[in-house]
Amino acid sequence: MSSQTSAAVISSAFTSSARVEPSPDSKKPIGSIRFKPLPLSPSYCNSGKVSTRICAMAKPNDAETVSVDTTLSPRVKSLKPSKTMVITDLASTLVQSGVPVIRLAAGEPDFDTPQIVAEAGINAIRDGFTRYSLNAGITELREAICRKLKEENGLDYAPDQILVSNGAKQSLLQAVLAVCSPGDEVIIPAPYWVSYTEQARLADATPVIIPTKISDNFLLNPKDLESRLTEKSRLLILCSPSNPTGSVYPKSLLEEIARIVAKHPRLMVLSDEIYEHIIYAPATHTSFASLPNMYERTLTVNGFSKAFAMTGWRLGYLAGPKHIVAACSKLQGQVSSGASSIAQRAGVAALGLGKAGGETVAAMVKAYRERRDFLVKSFREMEGVKISEPQGAFYLFIDFSAYYGSEVEGFGLIKDSSSLALYFLDKFQVAMVPGDAFGDDTCIRISYATSLDVLQAAVVKIKEALESLRATVSV
Repeated sequence: MSSQTSAAVISSAFTSSARVEPSPDSKKPIGSIRFKPLPLSPSYCNSGKVSTRICAMAKPNDAETVSVDTTLSPRVKSLKPSKTMVITDLASTLVQSGVPVIRLAAGEPDFDTPQIVAEAGINAIRDGFTRYSLNAGITELREAICRKLKEENGLDYAPDQILVSNGAKQSLLQAVLAVCSPGDEVIIPAPYWVSYTEQARLADATPVIIPTKISDNFLLNPKDLESRLTEKSRLLILCSPSNPTGSVYPKSLLEEIARIVAKHPRLMVLSDEIYEHIIYAPATHTSFASLPNMYERTLTVNGFSKAFAMTGWRLGYLAGPKHIVAACSKLQGQVSSGASSIAQRAGVAALGLGKAGGETVAAMVKAYRERRDFLVKSFREMEGVKISEPQGAFYLFIDFSAYYGSEVEGFGLIKDSSSLALYFLDKFQVAMVPGDAFGDDTCIRISYATSLDVLQAAVVKIKEALESLRATVSV
């Protein structure tokens, strides 16, 4: 693929979304399909097998066509595509076309699923455990999740308070749909994971975004939260450790937030804890439901994708009040039914590795920490770059906004996170996700779920890219 072609493909992916072109005939509906009715033969019409009325209707008329309305629903049209997935797919396409792209966009562990976990899935197939499971999840897995929540998080749940789904994303969406009504407000601190706002919109709820500051390690200020709550506030979404920032909420701050939540009878909390085990000491994880008076208000979502390197297995779960979990289960029964029986057997094996995943997960976390330390040191040495040191997950959310306003010959103006990410990808073949996808246009997200060698090569290219910009802007 030529550089000119790759630039066009990249630019299109960053700026365009799916749309239907209008019909040349302005009188016909946009997105319509036009076809002529198929005429029936006179002999068939006279056979008595079909009514004369149908035959009359089926007579060919070249002057008329039948239009079918294929327009999309307003709900779907209002959704934004996941920019993370767009860029990840684009980078993969460029690599397949021979462009040596360094891919730092996807939030996917580069480790293989632990062998004992993979074997459990293989054995499930060999044993014929390949049929539909209970919609809520196999009893063995839900019981194992209950033990995990009790021993690691101090949360006492029964199996009928657990719903196993096809990934944590499905668990999150079903929770939002189950508790939100049209006109409700979903409170979302920014930067946020790309799907939170869109899932709120799917429930006909209104996302209410509360910005955070890099100087506060991107943690929600309780005073800002209190000032934005109203009678319409229905759900507060918290993610710790955070995607995209890697920030971890200390227990003391969560306790402050809990005291504010307790003042609002309609307000519930959706606690996304998918990165729980990827955390760097001295930071520690606190489950929001374990705080005083928060058990009945909290829906806890977790899963197996990140800590256990099981992204492709599609396995997550929700824990919460029985009647809400039952409502989510009803939704799931009409959408996808239960998760893969094979993946669930693997999930049981994963939870059997020991507390916090045992030595297997600890080895992965050690590698992530080494990568984080290298990147933090490297970016702190770069002029005009601001970072907050992440305490968990495998992301850096880096403020490059000092370079906005740069003019690049043969490329154009760098005015925001999307144009800067496009510049890194097009000119230096490093794929990262622009911060506007996460609600903060000053930053770019880097995933360090890849080898240290790859990260070292990426830093060299990013330094080179910034040096090229420095001549055109004061930093």
